Amino acid sequence: MSSPSYAIPGSTPPAASSPLVVAAERPVDPTAGARSVAEVLAGTQVEAVLQELDTDLVGLSPVKARIRDIAALLVIDKLRVNLGLVSQAPSLHMSFSGNPGTGKTTVAQRMAQILHRLGYVRKGHLVSVTRDDLVGQYIGHTAPKTKEVLQRAMGGVLFIDEAYYLYRPENERDYGQEAIEILLQVMENQRSDLVVILAGYHDRMETFFQSNPGMRSRIAHHLDFPDYGVAELLHIADKTLAQQHYCFGVDAAQAFEQYLTLRMQQPQFANARSVRNALDRARLRQASRLFADRERVLDAQALTTIDAQDILASRMFQSS
Repeated sequence: MSSPSYAIPGSTPPAASSPLVVAAERPVDPTAGARSVAEVLAGTQVEAVLQELDTDLVGLSPVKARIRDIAALLVIDKLRVNLGLVSQAPSLHMSFSGNPGTGKTTVAQRMAQILHRLGYVRKGHLVSVTRDDLVGQYIGHTAPKTKEVLQRAMGGVLFIDEAYYLYRPENERDYGQEAIEILLQVMENQRSDLVVILAGYHDRMETFFQSNPGMRSRIAHHLDFPDYGVAELLHIADKTLAQQHYCFGVDAAQAFEQYLTLRMQQPQFANARSVRNALDRARLRQASRLFADRERVLDAQALTTIDAQDILASRMFQSS
């Protein structure tokens, strides 16, 4: 029995004579006629996105190197096309594996920008979803939900977080497999107008791919996102505070390093996400401390400084 065909409104059906799908609304290619890497980069401003990736994200050296490799492949592919060399559109579907708070969503956003500037997707937007956005709760509900998400994502990147939750073999009445089948067909037939990035914990993603070989065969790039070390997390904390016009006061950075050392040993530690949450709580304590002294005239230094006491008041120290 042949599998059903899933047409996505607003997308272009694949031509029978060619595996390459050309979407109707694709803009003029700024790399047309380019003969050097420098010309492609100048016409697309991709280098600016790569530089933002370096400056905005702490650490992640292997991930950044892989993104640069992918960008290099796409730039060279453009030059091949301009010389009339046979060049089938490269498969760009990806898997991002790592613990929470390691920058997967941010890298996906930068990847969407790179693909758009190089003309591999029409719009360059990122649609981020989870199982609940794709899978229905009753018969006939999943296909419309999945198609609606795919329609929104067409021309850009679809980011599916914790993608392994789509597959629940222990529940024979689960409808996640229907969403997977629709995704598989669209990932193959519309790959010139949609890039899918699956994300989640490394071990669970491996199990998901072992159980769904059709999905693994469509993923060209597997990127592993390492956990941050204490020094990198401190750097993230400094950058986060600076963006919010705060800074650590005397001994506060040392207190926060102690906090991180304790927090990283606790369950459900979420890397940069846990850093941001901890800083939010420190700001609350700072605000309460300043609020209590109502007659004090507060200058800019007082309003922007996180003191050590704002960190040490955490329950993490009380329970250690």
